[in-house]
Amino acid sequence: MQNNILSRVGNTISFVSKKVQARIDYAKTLQVVSLKPKQPSKGNALLSYRIEPFLIKPGQPIPNDQSWNWECLLIAQTFLDLGYNVDVIQFHNDKFVPQKDYAFFIDIRHRLEALAPKLNKDCIKIFHVDIANMIFRNAAECNRLLELQQRRGITLRPQRFETPNLGIEYADYATVLGNNFTVDTFKYANKPMYRIPISSSFVYPSPDEKDFEAVRKNFLWFGGSALVLKGLDLALDAFAQMPEYNLTVCGPVSNDKEFEQAFYKELYETPNIHTYGWIDVSSPDFLKITNNCLGLVYPSVSEGQAGAVITSLQAGLIPILSYESGVDVHDFGVIFDNLSLEEIKAKVRSISNLPVEDLKLMSNKAWEYARANHTKEKFAQAYRNAIEQIIEDHSQKKQTASIAKSHVDEPAIYDENVLKI
Repeated sequence: MQNNILSRVGNTISFVSKKVQARIDYAKTLQVVSLKPKQPSKGNALLSYRIEPFLIKPGQPIPNDQSWNWECLLIAQTFLDLGYNVDVIQFHNDKFVPQKDYAFFIDIRHRLEALAPKLNKDCIKIFHVDIANMIFRNAAECNRLLELQQRRGITLRPQRFETPNLGIEYADYATVLGNNFTVDTFKYANKPMYRIPISSSFVYPSPDEKDFEAVRKNFLWFGGSALVLKGLDLALDAFAQMPEYNLTVCGPVSNDKEFEQAFYKELYETPNIHTYGWIDVSSPDFLKITNNCLGLVYPSVSEGQAGAVITSLQAGLIPILSYESGVDVHDFGVIFDNLSLEEIKAKVRSISNLPVEDLKLMSNKAWEYARANHTKEKFAQAYRNAIEQIIEDHSQKKQTASIAKSHVDEPAIYDENVLKI
């Protein structure tokens, strides 16, 4: 009896604490963080992104789990350095109403569509693209789920379905995390787009010391949620048919119970497949896993620019990817053509059977490419360059429009001698 009472009390306390935490979290989403530049202000910028990094207490580390943790800080810093006050709101804060004029509005989801009519007309509106277009991504996930249903007789639900937004259509410009694939999914809107390289969560030592002969049959699947969208089902089925090759799975598998149940045998009962689960990329375990793998197998069908892929390149893994991962592999990896099981198996075998010298060269090129193109410093510089180009382009457009208007407004001067008939 006493145990039952204690259990009920514990459940009640847990329920109340969750409700309190939910209210606290909700209150955070409605906050506005206001930042001021060191120099006299030129005006105001509004950033609709993630507010959590701006609420971190002094001395607390910035989390490494997602690159947006510091990318939104770097975006805000760009406008501070350019001399603007910066107001930051959570990207799903639907209560915010502008109370001042803004020189810039930067948004990553739905606020552009909602706030554009409420902003001053001379505000420069910038859509920050960090995923493929919603219509494309929703369709891609549904198509993958249909393929899975036809292949395995399993029906799973979408994990990343999101209401399409019209941000690009309300924007004046866009900054894009991704490759030409990502850009092409937004090209229909005919807006100027500036590509920005995603930054890395972590950097790792050179793969020079890796024993490529010993690891040539070991591969990694590493990704986030929406496991079918990111091709984990395909990777599992492919490696289950290749018992001579090993696959390590790093990702939040246990968070998707339906997927975990559907692929329980492959995930936990197949000798050549080792499921680690979610992993901290700054941990010794992640470095140990990547040092024991040759390449990354990542048959995703929709990304902006996959952070997991860039992290893997930083660790010197040879990429075997879909074009839709948003990452270019140049001469140090391979791109899938059709994402069939047979092709995945063929590409894995092809890379695995290369000479050790070639494997080492590709690994080092992947590592060097990530170091040269995907760091916080590169992101900050590329974003600053894009904003400066946008400012210059916008200024030129205003001048052109002003000149055109002045010609229209000028009174016509006629030579009456010419007009006489």
